[in-house]
Amino acid sequence: MTNLVTLDELREAHKRVTGAVVRTPLLPCLHGEPGRALWLKPENLQPIGAFKLRGAHNLVASLTDEERARGVVAHSSGNHAQAVAYTARRFGIPAVIVMPDTAPRVKVDATRALGAEIVTVTPDRRDTAAFELAAEHGYTLVPPYDDRRIVAGQGTAGLEIAEDLPDAAAVLVPVSGGGLLSGVATAVKALRPDIKVIGVEPELAADAAESLRTGTLTAWPAADTYRTIADGLRTTSLGTVPFAHVREYVDDIITVSESQIRDAVRFLAYSARLVAEPSGAVATAGYLFRRDALPRSGDHVAVVSGGNIEPALFAELVG
Repeated sequence: MTNLVTLDELREAHKRVTGAVVRTPLLPCLHGEPGRALWLKPENLQPIGAFKLRGAHNLVASLTDEERARGVVAHSSGNHAQAVAYTARRFGIPAVIVMPDTAPRVKVDATRALGAEIVTVTPDRRDTAAFELAAEHGYTLVPPYDDRRIVAGQGTAGLEIAEDLPDAAAVLVPVSGGGLLSGVATAVKALRPDIKVIGVEPELAADAAESLRTGTLTAWPAADTYRTIADGLRTTSLGTVPFAHVREYVDDIITVSESQIRDAVRFLAYSARLVAEPSGAVATAGYLFRRDALPRSGDHVAVVSGGNIEPALFAELVG
């Protein structure tokens, strides 16, 4: 049985990431529904454009000097890649990042610009190649989500939400591998157990919703999850560590359609002046289009998890 991350671990993580990550504010959205105010947690404003910096920094800062000196390796479609590359540069250590050949060019270029070595693989090799490189070269693996240090790091966003809006009715969080959702849920429930924590994912990559509903960790084929426009949410399964936290602390996981995700990107651009990638907009889509699954009144927080979007796609979605 997985030991769950504690409030003390979350607070220690927050100390580690302070100064390395932005303590993002809660922004009021004037176009929320009357009686159901919408607040946005803009993690797209982090230095690398996504929440992933919290977990990556917490893990790397937790390593011994010897572990860091060997260099780090990670696998990612882009946001975790940039987070690990940015953190490695901050600590002055080498970073190797395994990225699928379907990763958006803007994320690949940004990761390389941060000094990381990029290893490109097919999507089905993304999750295994990093382990092989770690074994071959002695690199320290920095997983994208399936590690309690990652969960604790991502959970620092939840500590901030609970502190800034303690009377919220619900917090909506994007979910893929589950690091962010499990961390935020752990933090929020530790401090404000009455707040509903709800994961949101694409209908085309709804393995997490199925896992929570059935109580059994379920994986979807990559050919299915890669259909969604939300490239950061194409992971085929929750991690083992996140799943334990999701089962304990998450109230529900809901899904949104591709058209709803697209509309949410447009909504955030025009109503909140925020650049969100499709993955970063799914929580907002849940607020806009899944009222049936949410509290009928009270303040709602939607985590805008990232803003690393191809310029051409952004122009298409907001045009």
